[in-house]
Amino acid sequence: MSLQCGIVGLPNVGKSTLFNCLSNAKAQSANFPFCTIEPNVGVITVPDERLNKLAELCKPERVIPTTVEIVDIAGLVKGASKGEGLGNKFLANIRETDAILHVLRCFDDDNVVHVDGSVNPVRDKEIIDAELQLKDLETIENRIAKVQKQAQTGGDKQAKLVYEVLAKYKSALDQGKSARTVTFDTKDEQTIAHDLFLLTAKPVMYICNVDEASAVKGNKYVDQVRDAVKNENAEVLVVAAKIESEIAELDTYEERQMFLNEVGLEESGVARLIKSAYHLLNLKTFLTAGSDEVRAWTFLDGYKAPQCAGIIHTDFEKGFIRAEVIKYDDFIYYGSENAVKEAGKMGVEGKDYLVKDGDIMHFRFNV
Repeated sequence: MSLQCGIVGLPNVGKSTLFNCLSNAKAQSANFPFCTIEPNVGVITVPDERLNKLAELCKPERVIPTTVEIVDIAGLVKGASKGEGLGNKFLANIRETDAILHVLRCFDDDNVVHVDGSVNPVRDKEIIDAELQLKDLETIENRIAKVQKQAQTGGDKQAKLVYEVLAKYKSALDQGKSARTVTFDTKDEQTIAHDLFLLTAKPVMYICNVDEASAVKGNKYVDQVRDAVKNENAEVLVVAAKIESEIAELDTYEERQMFLNEVGLEESGVARLIKSAYHLLNLKTFLTAGSDEVRAWTFLDGYKAPQCAGIIHTDFEKGFIRAEVIKYDDFIYYGSENAVKEAGKMGVEGKDYLVKDGDIMHFRFNV
């Protein structure tokens, strides 16, 4: 299951600096390899110390972490919803992502000109929100025009349900609210809502780019952002992009940790960003471990064993028989799969087993 996050923001907020920090992450640690697919797309691995500990025990031929694709999306200007500037390209790129990383400038610096003349992250957020909301409203109104008559005059229950979902979204968007603020109670409504692929329904993480003095506790601008998004079910992450760029230039792990300690941080913004993205999208990780390979696999929280088996290969799901499950802590404690079995700590689970984060899985199947 690949994960793609798109970085957005107005000019001079630190968007490109943050992307460059991610692109330089391979220099920070072997745990953060990065490769470029296109000039504005890169893949970075998800930090997971469990892989290293399993590798020490299993001594595999290879270790494969799970990854996140980061896209530096073209800049946005007012009128993008109508095609102004790179508007159509921006909107097309953002539609393809799983989550939005919205960078907001939360620092004062007379040497860095703000496109609108002053530092106001809430205003900046609202500019991009408004463009995305206008595009979503256009989508909703087009759909309403197609189903309204059928829903109101015919006996089509499905059309009526679709219309009710559309009307609820339209009401929110007309009020300047994003689609993610709208909730639906039934599974049918949730399915209809998901299939609309609205831009403002995507999960969003607001990345507050601060100065070094605000890297640990934030500042008044960060507080303003938190207050503005409190009803959005969004993540807020404080990152000092300038510090991150300085960390990226250091050669050794020890130097980087010393730098982080000096500014009062436990881990880099890169690591916190990736972990927050997983939390935002309700994603978990299961593991496979053996002499040939130790590997991490991303799954959606709530997946059952056959669905997770299908992430490895579709045949595993089609012919699923059972899953042999070892808890990560048990594997580390006993030191090997055989020792776990001898201790009676390996579970044999069927089709209804809900996979947990950190489960070490071995799937039995027949096709």
